[in-house]
Parts: sequence; C-alpha cells; structure tokens
Amino acid sequence: MGLFDELPVPPEKEFLREELSRVDELWTAARFDSLPHVVHILTSKDRESEVQYLKEQSDVIEEVVDEVVHSYHSGFNKAIQNYSQILRLFSESTESIAVLKHDLVEAKKRLSARNKQLHQLWYRSVTLRHIISLLDQIEGIAKVPARIEKLIAEKQFYAAVQLHLQSMLMLEREGLQTVGALQDVRSELTKLRGVLFYKVLEDLHAHLYNNGEYSSPGSTLLDNDDEVPTTTAAALTTQNSQPLSRRTRLLKGDNDGSYKSRSMDGGSFDGHEEEGSLETNEEATLDGHMSTLKINGDITKDAKTALSQMPIWLSNSTPDEFLEFIRKSDAPLHVKYLQTMVECLCKLGKVAAAGAIISQRLRPTTHEIITSKIKAHAEHQSLSRSSIGQGSRTGMGGLHFIKGQLEVYQLPKQKHQNGISIAGTLVTVSPVSPVMSPGGKAQVAAKELLDSILDAVVRTFENHVVVGELLESKVSQHADMNTPKSMPADVNWNIDPEASQATGGYSVGFSLSVLQSECQQLICEILRATPEAASADAAVQTARLASKVPSKEKRDGSDDGLTFAFRFTDATVSVPNQGVDLIRQGWSRRGPNVLPEGYGSAAVLPEQGIYLAASLYRPVLQFADKIASMLPAKYSQLGRRNDGLLAFVENFVKDHFLPTMFVDYRKCVQQAISSPAAFRPRAHLITTYTPSIEKGRPVLQGLLAIDFLTKEVLGWAQAMPKFASDLVKYVQTFLERTYERCRTSYMEAVLEKQSYMLIGRHDVEKLMRIDPSSSYLPNPLSQFNTESNLPDAETIEVESELSDLLLNLRPIKQENLIHDDNKLILLASLSDSLEYVADSIERLGQATIRAPNQVVNGKGNPAQTDNSKNLASFAHEYRKLAIDCLKVLRIEMQMETIFHLQGMTNREYLDDQDAEEPDDFIISLIAQITQRDEKMAPFVSNAKRNYIFGGICSIAANAFLKALTDMKSINLFGVQQICRDSIALEQALSAIPSISSEVVQQRLDRVRTYYELLNMPVEALLAFIKEHRDLFTAVEYGNLLKVQVPGREIQPDAQYRVSEILSL
Repeated sequence: MGLFDELPVPPEKEFLREELSRVDELWTAARFDSLPHVVHILTSKDRESEVQYLKEQSDVIEEVVDEVVHSYHSGFNKAIQNYSQILRLFSESTESIAVLKHDLVEAKKRLSARNKQLHQLWYRSVTLRHIISLLDQIEGIAKVPARIEKLIAEKQFYAAVQLHLQSMLMLEREGLQTVGALQDVRSELTKLRGVLFYKVLEDLHAHLYNNGEYSSPGSTLLDNDDEVPTTTAAALTTQNSQPLSRRTRLLKGDNDGSYKSRSMDGGSFDGHEEEGSLETNEEATLDGHMSTLKINGDITKDAKTALSQMPIWLSNSTPDEFLEFIRKSDAPLHVKYLQTMVECLCKLGKVAAAGAIISQRLRPTTHEIITSKIKAHAEHQSLSRSSIGQGSRTGMGGLHFIKGQLEVYQLPKQKHQNGISIAGTLVTVSPVSPVMSPGGKAQVAAKELLDSILDAVVRTFENHVVVGELLESKVSQHADMNTPKSMPADVNWNIDPEASQATGGYSVGFSLSVLQSECQQLICEILRATPEAASADAAVQTARLASKVPSKEKRDGSDDGLTFAFRFTDATVSVPNQGVDLIRQGWSRRGPNVLPEGYGSAAVLPEQGIYLAASLYRPVLQFADKIASMLPAKYSQLGRRNDGLLAFVENFVKDHFLPTMFVDYRKCVQQAISSPAAFRPRAHLITTYTPSIEKGRPVLQGLLAIDFLTKEVLGWAQAMPKFASDLVKYVQTFLERTYERCRTSYMEAVLEKQSYMLIGRHDVEKLMRIDPSSSYLPNPLSQFNTESNLPDAETIEVESELSDLLLNLRPIKQENLIHDDNKLILLASLSDSLEYVADSIERLGQATIRAPNQVVNGKGNPAQTDNSKNLASFAHEYRKLAIDCLKVLRIEMQMETIFHLQGMTNREYLDDQDAEEPDDFIISLIAQITQRDEKMAPFVSNAKRNYIFGGICSIAANAFLKALTDMKSINLFGVQQICRDSIALEQALSAIPSISSEVVQQRLDRVRTYYELLNMPVEALLAFIKEHRDLFTAVEYGNLLKVQVPGREIQPDAQYRVSEILSL
C-alpha cells in the first residue's frame, strides 16, 4: 500500500505497516462511500466479527496517527511560533511607518518655512570647500619641482614626466591661472621640462649603445647562422598604420585588442584622458581626492600591488594604461626600458629634437664604439702575449675552411734530413706572407676583430630598430608629435619649424645606413682600400637609396635617412630655444661632424691589406643575415637590395680582390714553373724514398710550389664560398699552365727516343696495360688495378709476347736510348711529383663536394659539382703523365738490357779456358742498373722501382734464350760463361730491394738450365724433353739441336724425334 510507505513508523512497530497493508483500498479512496460497508455488515452472517475487525483496523490507524503526530509535533509548534512572530513584526512595522509619515509631514511644514536661508548656507559651504581644495592644490604644486628633481636623481623618469604633465595641467585649471604665487612654479616647471628632456635623452642614448644600466648582455655573432635575435620590441599601439617588424608583430599579437590607442599614449598628445577624467570626476577633484592622488603621489592598495610587478624604474610611477601594458608585456627588460624612454619623449613632445640629436650623435658614437673595441683588443693582446705561445694563435680555427680535409697551407718549419727547409723555400712562392695566408695570424686577428665590432653594431642596431619603430609609429598616429596637447596653448614647444620632419630625420633606415657606413670605413682601413674607390661605390649606393625611399609619401629634405647611405654628411637640425644651453653642454662637447681620422686597427692586426678581405667576408655575411632578420617589414627590402655592407664587400672582392689575386698568383705560378730549379731534381743525402712531404719526399720545387699555391687559393675559396667558382677557375688555369710546363719538360727528356715512341704504339700500350706489373702504377685514390690480375700462364705469355716485340727491334742503337742519367732521374722525380699533385688535387676535389658551403633550391650547388669534376679531370691528366714517365723508364731499362745483351750475337763462345769474370757487356749492364737504381731510389717508391726495373729480368731471360739462335757453335766453357753472366745479372737484380729475388732466380735458373742442356748427349736431352716438355717451347728445344757443340753427335732424325715427343 504505497500511500503509507513514507509514514514515520519506528522500527519496533514495523508490524503496523503490515496491518496497514491489509486495509482495503476502498477505505483510502478520495471520495469515500460508507453505504457499501454498512450494507456489507448488515447482510453479513457474523455481524459482530465484522464490526470487531473494523475496530481493530481503526485502532491500528489511530496508533499510526499517534506516531505521526508525535514525530511532527515539535515542528508544527515551531512553525506556529514563527508565523506568530512574523505577524507581530508586520504589525509593529505598520505602526512605525505611520509615525514616520506623520514626522515627515511635520518636517516638511517646518522646512518650507526657511527654504531660502538653507540654500544660502549650502552654497557657502560648497564655496569654502572649493577654496580649501585650491589651497591644497597650490601647496602641492609648490612642492612639485623638488619632487621632480628627486625623481630625476633617482632615475624615475617616467614618474617625473607624469608629475610634470599633471602639474602643468593643474596650473591651467580654473582658479589657478591667475594665482601670482604660482608664476614662479610655472617658470621653474618650464625649465625642468628641458632638464628632464636632456636627462631622458642622455639615458636613452646610453641604452641605445648598450652602455646603460638595463642594457642587454652581450651576444656573439658566431652563433648558429640560422638563429634569429630574440629581442622583441613592442609597438605602443595596436592601431599602427605602419608595418611593424617581426619582433613587434609578435608582441602585438600577444596583446592585440587589450588597449585603446590612448592607453599607449598616456594621454600625452591629445589630452582626452585628462579632460575626460576632469569631467567625470569633477566632484572628486573639488574634494581634493584626485589632486591628492596625482600631486602628492598617494597610491591605493590596488595600485601598490600593480607597481610591485613593475620594473624598478617605474616603481614610483602613477598607474596608467602604459604601465599596465609594460606589466603585461613579455619583452626583454632592455626593450621595456627603451619603450619607457620613448614614451617619456613623446609625453614631453620632444620627438623631433630627440631624433635630430640621436642622428647627430649616431656617427661619432659608432666611431667611438669601434675605436674602443679595437683598443680593448689591443689591451687583450698585450696581456695575453706573455702567456700564449707564438704558434698557439695560428691555425684554421678562425676561418671556415673545409673541416679537416684541406692540408695546412703553411708547411711545418722543420728541416729534412738533408737540411733543406721546405717552408723556407715556399714562403717566397706565395704572394702573401705567412701571417696573411689563409689561417694566418693576420686573418684570424682580422676576423676576431670584425666579429667583435659587428656584434656590437648588431646589438646597437637592435636598439635602434626598437626606438625607430616606436617613434615612427607615434608619427603615424599623431599629426603633431612635438607639441603636447596637455601643455598650454600659448607656449611654443615646437622646436622644429618643419612639420614634415616629425622625427628629426631619424629612422631605422637612417641608423642602418650610418652603421653600415662606419663599418665600411673600418673595412676600407683594414683592407687599405683607397678612399676614392670606396667613395665612388658609396656614391652609387647613395643615389640608389635616394631613388628607393620606402615611405608612403615624398618628403622635403632628407627626413627618412636612407638617402644618407654610406658617405653622407650628418643632418643638422634646429635646436629648441628652451633647454638649448643644457643640450649644448651635454651633447656638443665634440662636434658631431668632426670625426677622428682612422680607427687604429693597425694596432691589433699584424698586417693590413687587400688579402684580409677573405677573413672579413664571413663576418659581414653573418652580419647581413642578422640585420635582414631584424629589419621591420617597411625596410625589409633593404635586406634584399644590393646596396648594403655585404654588397660593398662582395663588389670589392669581385672588382678588386679577385683580379689582384689572379694577377699575383699567376705571377707566382709563372715564376715557380719558369725557375731554372723548378724541374731540377734536388740532391739528396738520403738513399731511400719517403712518402711524407714533411720527412723529405723529393717533390720537384716547381710542382711543390704549385701544390702550395693551389691549396692556398682553394683556402681563399673556402673562406668566400660565393666566389669559389671563380677561384677554382683560377686554380684550373694555374694547373693547366703547370701541366703544359711538365709536358714540355717530359718531352725534352724523351723526344725522338725509341722508348717514347714505343709506348705510343697501340700494341705495346695494350700489352703494358694488361701486364700484371701495371698494378704498381699510380691509380686514383682508393682504387686498385684489377685489370692485370691474370693467371701465371697468361702472365708469362704476356711477358713473352712483349719481350718478342721488343727483341724484334734489334739491333738497338745507342742514340735511340736515353743515355743521360739526369734525364732518367728527372722522369722518375717528375712522375712522383705529378702523382703527388694529382693526389692532392683529387683530395681537394672530393673535399669540395663534401663541403656544405652553398645550397641552391635544397640541392647541392651544380657549379661546385662542375668544379670538382674539372679538378678530377686535371688529376687524371697529371696522373696519366706520371704513368707515361714510368712507362718510358720501364721500356727504357728493357731497351737498355737488349742493347747490352745484343752483344752476345757478335761473340763466339768457343773459349779454351774457364773465364773468372762475366762478359764486359754484362758488367756494363749491371753497373748501369745498379747506378740508376741508386740514383732513382730517393725519387720513387719501392713499388715504382719494381715496375721500372722489374721488366729487366724477363727481357734478359728471353734475350739469353733467343741469343742461341744466332750462335753457330758453343763449347763447355761458353756454356759456363753464359751461366756466369746470368748469375751476375741475377745477383745484381736481387740486390734491388723492390724486386722479388725468387722471381729473378726462377727466370734466370731457367736460362742456366736451358744452356746446360747443351752439355747433355742427345739421348739424355731427349729423355729430359720427355719429362719436361712444357719447360721450353718447341722452337727453343729445336734450337738446342741446331747449334754445334764440340764432342756432341746429333743423329739425323734428332729433330724429328723432338717434334714427335712434343706432339704427344
């Protein structure tokens, strides 16, 4: 029965719920009808039991009701009491209101009787309050000058400007204009305006050049080239019509829409804020509250909380919307300070005067900064000179060359074992001294100096971008920047009669032009460039800038500053009449147009000259990139146009440095290759070859000088990647001339000689190419000759074929041979020198490909690839000529062997006694081989010596075997003589370290075996042929039977039997 489920029945009487559940639903109907129940009882058989059942249900319900009443009794009582109290209060209120109405009616009757007298008393009280307020204001204003001076002394310039402007507004209030006692205060405040302007400008000037208390810490120009300066400058308005720089746009995006335009102004130009506040708070001003807040400086609790989050220089300032902007800004501290100083100048209405003075002081201050940096470097060098070794400051670290891939340009100043100093001989080759060479002391010092100076200039320009943008944004918002509306209209604060020069000729473009002009003059001094050339270039750039001023409208005069590019005369501006003495005292101690001559860079540079352009290029390139990243959008084209400092340096390099370098190095190359000693092998006390140039590798002086000059020119190329193609072309020109000179020297040694003509024959060239010994020839770096890896049988066949070809040239005439050993030594030295230069060129070419200097559209510079290919082609030509020298020497030694061994054909080997010495021609050949090997040993490696002298053994063995064909008869002593000759030759060849004695012994043992077969009877010879049919050819076995040997009988069918044996 859901109706009684929520009744408050205690747990001990839960049975009541069960009893209630038994009550019929008809008893709980909304409209209860008792008649059916009465009829049911009357018609029931047991009426008493029915009545008793109803009584029991009634008792249960009454008990449940009792429980409910017991549970809600206290609440019912309290509710009844509350309603009683409410009724009583309403009754009392009704009575009180009735009494109040009666009293009001009585008061109205009494007040209406004296209305006029009360009105007069009220008006008098208001007048007295106003007079008291004026007296308080007069007392407060009289203290303002002292308070302003105190704020100036504490460098609370913004608070001082606020107090000054508010005080001047207060003096113009009704009732204070005619107060005579305030005239002195008015005059003193007028003077303090000039003092305040001077102090603000002085502090702004110090912070512009990073000499102030809140200047940013120094940065370095050698950071990652991709990094952008993080300094951000906030524009003082979100309604700026001029394009803003990137850093301004970032800050503007964070605060866009947060402030109205006047929130950035502080109400200093149009005066709306002050006027509105006076209107809406007139009663508060009359009561003295507002005047107390502004003049006496009382600050509320909320204002103190806001000021606690402000920079220290704004701690005494009255909270306004500019302070709120500074509090919410995330700009660096020094940028906030510059914004504050510019805001002070704008509130004072001194924008044009400030811009003019900053413009006047820009050039001499920049000159002073550069000079001070140079002096600091000089002092640092003098202090560190005693603690740093002579050689510790040299090296490649100052310049960006190929990392670890180019060899050192200055060779070690050490003497070889023969006492010859390479460095001493090559210093005279280069057109520059060691300190001026790439990586030299002068180059490193110039780069470090310019890095330091350009870093200071970049930091200075960062501040000029902030200040210039802020001033220009003010100009774009307000028609009159130099007369604050808050000042009296009858006071002439306009210090510049030309309204168009709102910023006094100062702008971001102007500051950039002056800074780059000073840097250009410094570079000209370092390079010793003629002033006429620099002025001519500057004139062209100035004219170009004058025609491309990035302003919306043409102005009269040079107000934008871009027309002052490079050499220009500093702008002269009219100085305001008020405060002129202070300004002259503070800013005109040195005439702005009087600049000291020079910067004194010679004090910190070991040398000066045009070759320092290489070390200056990268700092200027990085400087230009940073400047371009900092320029506002309005001046973004200045970073792209070809009229900046980078363009000047690049034009100077292109028009002056590169032509001068080409002429100087061409002259040095010509002197190096035309010198009488250039291609003269140097005398050596050492007897072994060394591959290290520092340990005495005997590279020809001419080629060593060319290699040095090549590396040096490519060193300049790595310092100036943009001009690498031009410099590589210079190198190619020098290498081409050197190659022609080497070719001439080579031809002088081999002209009309048989060995030279033989290597030019196609058949000989082919055989020499597939000859296994060609593996000893020079190959490109990291490559090996795999074409000559032939089996032993094919090797013997190739050697035999080449030997037959050479032996068929007999008789060899001596005039067809190179009999001058000096020419042979020249060829050996020329080959090694050419290989040295070829390897060096190849390494330089590979390094040029790997060097990440320039990227075009995300890909490697195709010009660089072409340059590397051209260098590789020169390396190939040099190596090819080196190989030709070695081939000539190999053929020459083989031809020399044939020339000596061809004497066997004219000798009869029918001696009657055993000779104790080899034949004279063998002795002569051995002496010549030994002598030439000793002379060539210092000039060629063991592998090349093997190639040169390794062909003698095979050609001698074949010559010995073929000599039997021309012999008619030979006896036992003749055989012994030939064996003795072969033994002597074997000993001589085995003495050469580079030649394998086993190979020599094997080849000449075969010769001795062949001739010893002549001592055998025919039957024994035939038996030997059966066992060793492959040891000699059929022709060679046949020749053994043709020669007559005393005491040996040869059957008629001997030849046939030999042929039959070999045919099996």
